[in-house]
Amino acid sequence: MSRWLVTGASGMLAAELLGLLRARGESVVALARDDLDLRDGRAVRDLVAGHGPDVVVNCAAWTAVDDAETHEREALAVNGHGVRALAEACKHVGALMIQPSTDYVFDGTATEPYPEDAPTCPVNAYGRTKLAGERAVLETLPETGYVLRTAWLYGEAGGNFVSTIAGLERTRPALDVVDDQLGQPTWAGDLATRIVELVGIAPEPGVYHATCSGQASWYELAREIFTLLGADPERIRPVSSTEFPRPAPRPAYSVLGHDRWTTAGLPPMRDWREALRGSKVLISD
Repeated sequence: MSRWLVTGASGMLAAELLGLLRARGESVVALARDDLDLRDGRAVRDLVAGHGPDVVVNCAAWTAVDDAETHEREALAVNGHGVRALAEACKHVGALMIQPSTDYVFDGTATEPYPEDAPTCPVNAYGRTKLAGERAVLETLPETGYVLRTAWLYGEAGGNFVSTIAGLERTRPALDVVDDQLGQPTWAGDLATRIVELVGIAPEPGVYHATCSGQASWYELAREIFTLLGADPERIRPVSSTEFPRPAPRPAYSVLGHDRWTTAGLPPMRDWREALRGSKVLISD
C-alpha cells in the first residue's frame, strides 16, 4: 500500500481521486488550500517531509484563466514556483509526483492531435504559468515526475461546463454555444482512475496526455448533454467564439494525442461520450 498526499483537496479532480483512494483503503492525506499554501516554500517542504508520502498528486492550482491575464505573477507563484517547491520537496523524500497540466500549453493552430512531444506555445497567461509548472517537475524529478495534460474537465464538485449546461437546460428555452473550438471533454472520475493506474505500473516518467478519446466542439458537447437529459438538442444553437469575447484567448484546437499510453502498457482513456454517459454529473435530483 502506498502513502498518498493530495493537494488542492477541495477541487474537482481531488474530490474524485480522494473518493477512489479511500474506497481502495489507501493511506491518504488530503490538504486543502487552508492546509497548504504552495507559495510558502518552507511550509511545503516541512509538510511533505512530515508526512513522508510515496506519491504526491498536486491538484492545487490557480485555475482562473481570465484573471491570470491581469494577475500573471500571482498565478505563476502557484502554478510555477509553487510546483517547483513541491517537486523539490518530493525529491527530498523520494516521492513520485503527478502534476496535472493543461491543453493550454499549445497554441491551438494544429489540425491533428498534438503528440506528447509537440512544441509548446501558450497563447495566454494561464498556459504560460502551467507550462512553468510542467518544466519544474520534469527538471526536478526526471526519474519520478509525471505531467498529465488534461482538458475540458468536468465533475460533480466545482463549476464546469457540463453542470452549467445541465442547469441552464431547466431555465432557458434555447442556448447559444460556441462551435469553432474543438477539444476533448474529460470526466474527472476517469482522470482519477488513470492516475491510480499510472502509479500502479510506474511507467517511464515524463508527459502523458490524459484526456478522453475522440473530439467535440462545445456545441456538440452541449447537444449531447441535452440528449442525455431527455431534452431537445435542437434548442442548442451554434455560434462563433467571437460572440463570447473573453480576456484570455482560447486555443481553437485542443485535441491531444495519446500514443504514450500504448508504450506504457495502458489503453487510451475511453471515448468522451461513453465517459459522459457513465459519469454521475447528469443524474437529476
